Amino acid sequence: MSKINLEKYPIGNYVEPSSITKEMRSDYISIIASFPEKIINEVASLTDEKLNTPYREGGWTIKQVVHHLADSNMSCFSRIKYALTEESPVIKPFEEDVWATLLDAYSFPIEPSLKILEGVHERWAALLDSLNEKDWKRDFFHPQLRKNLKIDEAMAKYTWHCKHHLAHITHTKQKMEWT
Repeated sequence: MSKINLEKYPIGNYVEPSSITKEMRSDYISIIASFPEKIINEVASLTDEKLNTPYREGGWTIKQVVHHLADSNMSCFSRIKYALTEESPVIKPFEEDVWATLLDAYSFPIEPSLKILEGVHERWAALLDSLNEKDWKRDFFHPQLRKNLKIDEAMAKYTWHCKHHLAHITHTKQKMEWT
């Protein structure tokens, strides 16, 4: 078994659940609903210099992580809506590493992305809360993964993704001894 790089994966690698229960779905909704407040609280006291600190050598800056979360979570919210309104739609992936090099991701203030997270997550949690059993099993095709993902499977991965990037920020603050 290989050793996990905790700087890159501070909460460990994603492990796909073998089955997803109603309780797990409820947890996913809670995580989505509370996530913006957690990110906002973690970055509130950070100066621009601290926001421009990479979470690991060769990794994104905290600023890039925040902008990535806005980009990625908007994308997932849209994917869920496509899955609910179309039959197994093919989604459009994006090159996150390339997006992170665009001006708005590496030098733009984080406040607009924090506002995006607040709005998208409020709507996303409400949408997820409205789903019935059949809705949770609707799917979309992910061309990079070359497979269909059910909404509940996508939410298992995206809630891990939220916690994963939040941990990049919290671990960086601990490592740097920022209060």
